[in-house]
Amino acid sequence: MKKLVLTLILCIPNLVFASSGGPVLQKANTNVHDTAAVLDGAKLYFNYCIGCHSLQYARYQRFGEDMGLTTEQLKENFMFGAEKPGELITIGMPADDSKAWFGVTPPDLSVTGRSRGPDWIYTYLLSFYLDDAKASGVNNTLFKDVAMPHVLWDLQGWQKPVYKTVKGEDGHEHQALVGLELVDKDKMSEAEYKKKVEDYELSARNLTTFLEYMAEPAKLKRERLGIWVLAFLIFIMLPVTYLLKKEYWRDVH
Repeated sequence: MKKLVLTLILCIPNLVFASSGGPVLQKANTNVHDTAAVLDGAKLYFNYCIGCHSLQYARYQRFGEDMGLTTEQLKENFMFGAEKPGELITIGMPADDSKAWFGVTPPDLSVTGRSRGPDWIYTYLLSFYLDDAKASGVNNTLFKDVAMPHVLWDLQGWQKPVYKTVKGEDGHEHQALVGLELVDKDKMSEAEYKKKVEDYELSARNLTTFLEYMAEPAKLKRERLGIWVLAFLIFIMLPVTYLLKKEYWRDVH
């Protein structure tokens, strides 16, 4: 009975969230051990995001070492100013200015991969759509009234909302947003449209992978080390423990 009560208590938060109609996230399917994906995501971040978003808890040098980059490669590809490898990845934009321009200070992205999760980031990057009512000209289905402009529009293209007439609980009909599609969809062949979507999804996935890595760089070594620890426990410690058990219990019997 106690176990049943405890189980119900632990499940209550999940049940409440599910019943509240929380956002449906797309699976990012990221892999922080994919060095090529992390590096491609890093290029996207340093070309499109670092103007507004810092990674103030991460260092250039740690990133370079984890990715197997030389100091020269790190400077050539990811350090475009007077930064030094041992410095934190900060930005020059004053917080007061950014708040005045965007209405809110763009957040630091150091731990976003852990606080939001890769599925949230990936879905967010795919969810911008044109909205003339907003100062930036865009909105986001996952983050309503977002202040951030769609900085990756040249990779994805502009998306427009697709509405459908539905009947509400009160019996009245209204327009509901049911999806997004590229503005120039009608001008593309099916193959061109599919490739455009797939290319951007890959870019969004790689950028998500980079942010997931940055949120916990130690994960790369921790997971590799974990395999060796488990192997040690199973193949060395387990037989030794079993033999010790037999030796100790010999006198008991």
